[in-house]
Amino acid sequence: MADVCDIDAHRRRVAAEAAASDYTDQEAEEHAREVGVPPRPMETKNEIDARGAFCRQANAFIQPFGDKAGDLKAEANRYVLYWAKGCNWSNRPAIAKDLLGLDKVIGNVLCTSTGDSNKYGHGFRDQPGHKDPFTGAYFLSEFYQKARPGFKGRATTPTLVDVIEKKAVNNDYHRLTNYLEVQFRPFQPKDAPDLYPKKFRREIDQLNDWLFPHINNGHYRMAFCQSLEAYNESFDDFYDSMDKLEKRLETNRFLFGDYVTDSDIRFFVTLARWDISYFRNVGPVKHRIVDYPNIWGYARELYNIPAFKKNTYLHDLAVGRGQSDMNKQIFADWNTRIAPQIDFDKLWASDGERAKLSKTPDEMFLRHPENESYEDYVSEISVCPWNDPDPARREAANPANSPLDQDASINPLKGLL
Repeated sequence: MADVCDIDAHRRRVAAEAAASDYTDQEAEEHAREVGVPPRPMETKNEIDARGAFCRQANAFIQPFGDKAGDLKAEANRYVLYWAKGCNWSNRPAIAKDLLGLDKVIGNVLCTSTGDSNKYGHGFRDQPGHKDPFTGAYFLSEFYQKARPGFKGRATTPTLVDVIEKKAVNNDYHRLTNYLEVQFRPFQPKDAPDLYPKKFRREIDQLNDWLFPHINNGHYRMAFCQSLEAYNESFDDFYDSMDKLEKRLETNRFLFGDYVTDSDIRFFVTLARWDISYFRNVGPVKHRIVDYPNIWGYARELYNIPAFKKNTYLHDLAVGRGQSDMNKQIFADWNTRIAPQIDFDKLWASDGERAKLSKTPDEMFLRHPENESYEDYVSEISVCPWNDPDPARREAANPANSPLDQDASINPLKGLL
C-alpha cells in the first residue's frame, strides 16, 4: 500500500516507464495499419455545439448487466476493466472494484497514450510489445471495432471488455459502478460494503445524475468549450455547485450521512484532480479544493481508505507534460518544478475530525444484512438520462436537466443512512 503514491514510488514508475516507452508515432502508424483502426476523433472538433459549449458524446455501449434476456451476465474471469490514471470516469469503477473485493473477479489494465502524439488514442505503451496483455490488442479502439464494425466515435475509458470474445461490452460510466455493486454481488466477499443500498437507490441515482453535469463534467465543460459564454456558464455552475456541497458536508460525514456510498466515489475523483491537474486547463480558479474546509476534510478522509489511495495516482496526475525542452529549462511549470517534491500522502492525511459527525465513527461503510440473498439485493438499474441519444437532451452544458427533488445542499437521507 505504501508504495502506491509516495514520491520514491512515483519516481521509480516514471523511470521504468521512460525506459520502456520508446513508442514512436511511426510504430503507432504501423500498428494502426495492421489492425485497421482510424485516428481518434478530437473533442474540440467533434463535440462542440453552436454556442461553443462542449457536448460530450453519448456512451456507445450501454447494454445493462441484469437477469433479463439480452442483458449482460455477471461472470468471473470474463471481463477486464480498461482505465486510465487521469480519467475521473474510469477511476470510479477502479475504486469500486477494489472496495467490493472484485479484484480477482474482474481484470484490470491501465491504458496509456500511443506514439508521441497519441493520434490513435488509448493504448498499452507500458506493456511488453506495446500490446494488451489479455488480448494482444494494440489499441483500446480495437475492442470497439470488434463489437461494432465501423465505429467512428472515441474509444473511452472506462471500458469493460469481454476478453473471451475480445470486444467492448460496456463503457457506461454513468451506471458501471452500479452493475459492479448489484449484479456482481454474488462474487463479492460476505463483508463487502453496501455502497448502493436498495431502498435508497432513487436518491443516490438522482444525486449521481446531478453530479455529472455540475461537478464531474464541470472541468471538461470549462476545458473544452470554445466560447466565453459557455466558459462563464460552466465556471459559475461548477462553483455554485461546490458551495452547495460544502454546505451539505458541514453536518454530514459523507454525502448521504454516516456511510460511504457510490456518490462519494464520484465526487472524490474530481476533487483528487482539481488542485494538481485540472487547474491547468480551466484558467484562473475561484477556489482550490483546500479552500473548502468541509470538502477538503472529506476528500482526505476518503483518500485514506486503501481502495481510494491505491487507485489515485496523485504524483502521476501532477507531473508536467507537453512543454518544449527550452520551456522546461526557462519557464518550467509548477507541475514540473514543484509537484514531484510534494509528499501527497502527508498532505492528504486525514485528521480524523470528520468522524465526529457520525454515529458510527469507527465504521465508514454500511454492511449487508447477515441473511441477505442476491434476490433480496438485486434490482434493475435505472436508465441514465445522460445516455439519451438526443444531443439536445443530454447536453452537458445545460444544468437545467437537474433531477434533484430538492437543493443539493440538503441530504434527503439525513438520519436514515
